[in-house]
Amino acid sequence: MAGTAPKAGDGVVRLDAHLHLWEVGEGRYSWLGPQHGSLNRSYDAGEARQALASAGVQRAILVQADDTAADTEAMLENAAGHDWIAGVVGWLPLEDPAAAAELLETWREHPKYCGVRTLVHGDPRPDVLELPAVRESLRMLAAAGIPFDVPDAFPRHLGQVAALAAEIPGLTVVVDHLGKPPRAGSTAELELWARQLRAVAALPNTVAKVSGLHCDGALYTADALHYVWDIALEAFGPSRLMFGGDWPVSLLGAPYAEMVGPVSELVGTLSAGEAAAVWNGTAERAYLQM
Repeated sequence: MAGTAPKAGDGVVRLDAHLHLWEVGEGRYSWLGPQHGSLNRSYDAGEARQALASAGVQRAILVQADDTAADTEAMLENAAGHDWIAGVVGWLPLEDPAAAAELLETWREHPKYCGVRTLVHGDPRPDVLELPAVRESLRMLAAAGIPFDVPDAFPRHLGQVAALAAEIPGLTVVVDHLGKPPRAGSTAELELWARQLRAVAALPNTVAKVSGLHCDGALYTADALHYVWDIALEAFGPSRLMFGGDWPVSLLGAPYAEMVGPVSELVGTLSAGEAAAVWNGTAERAYLQM
């Protein structure tokens, strides 16, 4: 794995739009276990800040890693204590619109609460995003100006995201990790991912994160990422793409700076204004200017 970390001090503020913190313990992060190796421990704000500094990244948005109120409350507590944490994408019980509305009213009082995500990729129901109660909650988010993140959308949910964005045009839909392209998969799988991503990008209320692209069985270099980067750049344009590091999940591939490096090489081919959009402008607009 190769790549040069972005150079600090060039005047570009780098905002990581996808960073996790968690504290393992009884009843917390039920998806996490010994099978996840080095991820199966706590990751705190101090360690995260050191990782960001290693790659010249100044700020970050925390993203939920558990479908619990406790995870969101812990992130908000961290955000209150650290200026470098720009925002928090928390959880809501989307299948219970009344409960979701009550929690949203409470959490929106925190100035850094800026988005919603649920772990739909871990839900065994393929139609979870299409459930009437979920759609009702998402319409509530649209009315409140709160964006909605969809994680690891390919292959189960990416095809549904375009319909979701079309049905609720006031909702900003954020496609995490470019939908999780199957970079080690077959040509047919990659072509299906590309068609579905382009369909999502055709809706103006969608944006995507250049994040989480490490993949077992595929190299992680600028050259190896060019195929998915070129498709995403053509589909969304730099004004609707944002950088995300996916730390600490990214540590399964390499240290943080080495994961940022190839993305930095790709972004470095853009104009200064386009690069600034990917490094911070798109995330600022989607999450922090509500």
